[in-house]
Amino acid sequence: MSPMQEVRAWFASLVAGWDRFWFTPSAPHTYCMIRILGGGMLFYTHLVWSKDLIAFLGPESWIPRELSVAAHQGRPFCWSYLWYFDSPAMLWTAHLLALLVFAMLIAGWHSRIVSVLSFLITVSYCHRLEGALFGLDQVNAMIALYLMIGDCGAVYSVDHWRRNRQAGQGGQVVPSTSINVAVRLLQIHMCIIYLFGGISKMKGTMWWSGEAAWFAVANYEYQSLDMTWLAHVPWLASLLTHATLYWEASYCFLVWPRQTRPIVLSIAVAVHSGIALFLGMITFGVAMLIGNLAFIPPVWTQAVVDWFRKQVASRQQLASSRAL
Repeated sequence: MSPMQEVRAWFASLVAGWDRFWFTPSAPHTYCMIRILGGGMLFYTHLVWSKDLIAFLGPESWIPRELSVAAHQGRPFCWSYLWYFDSPAMLWTAHLLALLVFAMLIAGWHSRIVSVLSFLITVSYCHRLEGALFGLDQVNAMIALYLMIGDCGAVYSVDHWRRNRQAGQGGQVVPSTSINVAVRLLQIHMCIIYLFGGISKMKGTMWWSGEAAWFAVANYEYQSLDMTWLAHVPWLASLLTHATLYWEASYCFLVWPRQTRPIVLSIAVAVHSGIALFLGMITFGVAMLIGNLAFIPPVWTQAVVDWFRKQVASRQQLASSRAL
């Protein structure tokens, strides 16, 4: 082949690879599991506002409505329906309806509609409660955003059950290009989060000196378990610090190859489980693990769910046989 032909062949293979990455139809099992778990996280984190809803959103709220509106002036696409009323009756009505939408998302009932409503509700709470916004809320909004793109109720949902009942089918699931696009976008977004998280940590001297892990677990504001014994094992604290920094900075490079992906995801489970257990940020750790599910092949998710169903069915048969 001439040099020009080699260049054309390389470019053609590049385009073909790009098309395979984005537009290969994907089975929905992992995507729909993200809907269930992500919807559960949305329901729980918004249910928490119910403990003192009027104090956060009412006419004399800690973050006044006028201040919230002014903070977003000049920022495109920043909007919240909670800006337009602050009466307790209206707030409680809107809040209960929001929880109903999240419950419908978990169940997969009218998924196409409630996925869009869930995103709008999540963003509205984020924009209204600017002063109380944390990383957890941003991760929730990210997951809700990508659940709008594909049919997140394709399986494990009331929608799927109703379609099968009406058509008299046996649960056939058709792969979808839109689901693949949604999962790819979520994967890339997770890579961006970890990459910039690693870069920002590199700006801190404690991450280079190996002291960051110690200072994190020794902070009483976040401490849920006593880990001060790490002071007597400085090499372990340093190892945890540097390993976390390296993993976070290299996540976006090592999570794609099949050989290194299991290692990267296993470390993700360890890191975020540690954050949940030792630093008290359980919801944030769980939300990040839900995002990491985007890298789990649908066939794995289907296999785990089928195994769980078989276990439940066998236990039910054993219980009924004992009752007889």
